[in-house]
Amino acid sequence: MTYSFITLANAQEALPAAAPNEFSITSFVPLILIFVVFYFLIIRPQSKKMKEHQATINALKIGDKVITSGGIIGVVKEINDKENILEIEIADKTVVKILRAYVADLVKKEEIVKKNKK
Repeated sequence: MTYSFITLANAQEALPAAAPNEFSITSFVPLILIFVVFYFLIIRPQSKKMKEHQATINALKIGDKVITSGGIIGVVKEINDKENILEIEIADKTVVKILRAYVADLVKKEEIVKKNKK
C-alpha cells in the first residue's frame, strides 16, 4: 500500500506546475472572437431594427392603418405629439387611445390591395 502512495506522489511532482499569475493574451482571443460574432449577429441587427421601427412610429400620420402590439388593427384618427398618444378607430365609431410606443407595425397599402383582390 505504501508503494502505490509513493508512486502517486512522484507522479504528481513530475507534472509541470502552471504559473497562476502568468498573463497571456492568447487566453482572451477566444472571448474576444465570441464577443465580435455576438455583436455582428445579434446586437447590430437588433439595434438597426429598433431604429427602423422608431422611424416608422415617428412618421405616422392620420389615415395610416396600424397594428398595435396587442394585435388590434385600426386607422389613426388623431395624433397627440405632446403626450405621444394616438387615437385609433378600430370599428365604426369605436376609437381607442394608445401610446405611440405600442404601435407594432404599419400596414402597407400593397398588403391591403392584395387582400382585397382575393
